[in-house]
Amino acid sequence: MRIVLQRVSKASVTIGNQISGEINKGYLILLGIESEDNQEDIDWLCNKISKMRLFSDNEGKMNLSIQDVDGEILVVSQFTLHANIKKGNRPSFIKAARPEIAIPLYERFIKAISAHIEKPIQTGEFGAMMDVSLTNDGPVTIIIDSKRKE
Repeated sequence: MRIVLQRVSKASVTIGNQISGEINKGYLILLGIESEDNQEDIDWLCNKISKMRLFSDNEGKMNLSIQDVDGEILVVSQFTLHANIKKGNRPSFIKAARPEIAIPLYERFIKAISAHIEKPIQTGEFGAMMDVSLTNDGPVTIIIDSKRKE
């Protein structure tokens, strides 16, 4: 699994003209799932995300976790995070998991991260064409890959 985590002051995802998910202070997580991903990847990512200290304390240091600031999370599926641009100019998405594998993992990720932060999670809709809007706070943007543990 690969994520792009953005610390936001607000974020939303719209499908058609309807808002599907919306948060204030917290994380927008773009989630890419590949065929080899499993529960171990979910567990590792959720543990990492819930404990990361990306919010400022009273001294302006990034010392507080999402739970410390009572933050929210918006998760949006994004298979393009597994794009391969090695050959030619058109990206290949061969590493991205097919929906029959990705959808159950996506749903399990949402349940797991909700349990870790003890809060409901806002989402987009898997496979839908979505408009994502955000105000990046900082900006703080971190890329995490469960296969490389970095």
